[in-house]
Amino acid sequence: MNSEDILRKVQDGRMSVEEALKHFGKQPFEEMNYAKPDIHREVRTGFAEVIFCQGKPDEYIVSIFKKLLEAEGEVFGTRATQHQYELVKEEIPGIEYDPVSRILKSERKGKDRIGNIAVCTAGTADIPVAEEAACTAEYFGSNVDRIFDVGVTGIHRLISRMDHLQDANCIIAVAGMEGALASVIGGMVSVPVIAVPTSVGYGASFNGLSALLTMVNSCANGIATVNIDNGYGAGYIATQINRLACGKR
Repeated sequence: MNSEDILRKVQDGRMSVEEALKHFGKQPFEEMNYAKPDIHREVRTGFAEVIFCQGKPDEYIVSIFKKLLEAEGEVFGTRATQHQYELVKEEIPGIEYDPVSRILKSERKGKDRIGNIAVCTAGTADIPVAEEAACTAEYFGSNVDRIFDVGVTGIHRLISRMDHLQDANCIIAVAGMEGALASVIGGMVSVPVIAVPTSVGYGASFNGLSALLTMVNSCANGIATVNIDNGYGAGYIATQINRLACGKR
């Protein structure tokens, strides 16, 4: 629950001043010894803490999910496995898991979404990273338009969706192989483009390094590049841009 939610509840009489003071008086994190969930992150940044699930021991991950869900009323995790989902759902029966994006979340129902972010992929193999970006942006309150399999080997497919690209406040371009998609889009639109290199490709793609170098060396303007396979980072930044475009911080 963020500060605005608390103040509105006090204003509407759904929470007492004493209850609100207890919340504001808490330390800005929960001490769990092996983890310190940052329960005030949304107050500072506008975005609640997200759990990076990959590599977390079984005995820790369930407790961290429960702690953040208790504090925030919702919880979002990236890079989760099916095994982790099975563990967490025993304690949080309503938890949702998407095996494509590997997102594990419990989300408030009926949230409003604003603006528009276009998430594009060069190929179908890039969709898992793109879905991580799209699901992140949606969780944080953005509308998302998915435009998949529009890579440069059939550029007419991309051109056929130009009206959707031009309507977006921000575009995420996800591509492996040589990573040319971001440069092509960057030269055709007036909004920021976030380039996401993926590890898709044959040997000389070096697990995404080739696409990364193409994207950071792009001659098109208005392109910023995140790390290889970092769909979450792209979705987060795109949401910041989308919020500003909609006049919301």
